[in-house]
Amino acid sequence: MTSSADTSITTFQPSDAAAALPPTPDFDVWPIEVEIASLSHSPDILTITWRDGRVSRYHAVWLRENAADDSTINPATRERILDLSTLPDWPTLSDSRLEANGAVTLTFAPENRTLAFHPGWLRANDYDNRSNAEAPMVPTLSWLGAERDGPATLDAARWMDQPLEAHSDDPLLRQALEALIGEGLVRLRHLPTEPGSLEAIARRIGPPRPTNFGYLFDVRAKPDPDSNAYTSIALPPHVDLPTREYQPGLQLLHCLENDTVGGEAVMMDGFAVAQALRERHPEHFETLTRVRWCYANTAKTTDYVWFDPMIKLDANGEFDEVRIADFLRGPLMAPFDDVEPAYAALLALQRLLREPAFALRFTYAPGDLVIFDNRRLLHARDAFDVSQGGSRWLQGCYLERDEARSRLRMLKRAERRARRDASGDSPR
Repeated sequence: MTSSADTSITTFQPSDAAAALPPTPDFDVWPIEVEIASLSHSPDILTITWRDGRVSRYHAVWLRENAADDSTINPATRERILDLSTLPDWPTLSDSRLEANGAVTLTFAPENRTLAFHPGWLRANDYDNRSNAEAPMVPTLSWLGAERDGPATLDAARWMDQPLEAHSDDPLLRQALEALIGEGLVRLRHLPTEPGSLEAIARRIGPPRPTNFGYLFDVRAKPDPDSNAYTSIALPPHVDLPTREYQPGLQLLHCLENDTVGGEAVMMDGFAVAQALRERHPEHFETLTRVRWCYANTAKTTDYVWFDPMIKLDANGEFDEVRIADFLRGPLMAPFDDVEPAYAALLALQRLLREPAFALRFTYAPGDLVIFDNRRLLHARDAFDVSQGGSRWLQGCYLERDEARSRLRMLKRAERRARRDASGDSPR
């Protein structure tokens, strides 16, 4: 909605406002990195000019819904309680004022309700100047295994001795999560090797996701296995549990023992493989983004089946996930005319997966933990020989991508709080 009413302008000047800044509609911390120079408003638009020259516009209806008073949110939970349809009419602005402490005070009609807004929060949520609100927290970096010596690696010795506090910074975890989100893979070294210690490690990111394999699963050769992973045979490049409607987003593999012959780990960036397919064989790429394959895990005690494309793109056409696991594909149940093109595309993909340039090879040492994006990274292993003695024992678990992103946001929040406190800004 727009209005032809005259625009009023307010420049920065002292007022009788309280020194404390107003609350925000979330639990985050928003340091004031740039002050407001002036305000102007029409009935439907608030315009802020910042001291660095940026001009930001906010719709009145958006501001009303995102206020932080107890008529809009529950202050205990920061969840919205306002139903816009219960207001007397479309919210508009009848007054705007810039307070001495930098807060923005707005009066909304027809409620005649005056509400205050935190300038740091307004700057952080400036949708008028944000090119992509859904941009990833960390830029995605595709890679070829031949171009690197090993996974991004951090020394985690004595890391678990530090207390876990949700609101404190953790530089090592932050580096690990940034590598995980950006590159899909990170390795931590020198962690404890006690069986079961993986759960406490995982919970530094978030709660493990249980599956039919349990919260934690043991990856080692065993009698009567219910997965190829629980043998000593080689495993081809694959993701885990593509048989699920929502396949796990992250996988953790923690090495407890490894003194066998063979069993070298292989990782490859599924997004890099998909991009190579798109460039070399665009018709096959299109087929694998469209045809829904059957993925099946029909074990003795469970029967999981799901249908999805092998390559999935998000709403912006960027890579979102791959579902590649030859040993977990059931019979293709595609329309008749899609069957041969689907298999032709599959063969082109399989040939790519055998190209050495994509593969990153390394050996697990006891105390190593790899965390990887299970909807992006393909993992594999060479066969290992148990006949000559020795043991290869990894423990694994699954988490969700959401947990890594949430934890990284919390770490960044702690950093903003420390920066705010150092600058002397008033707490919210």
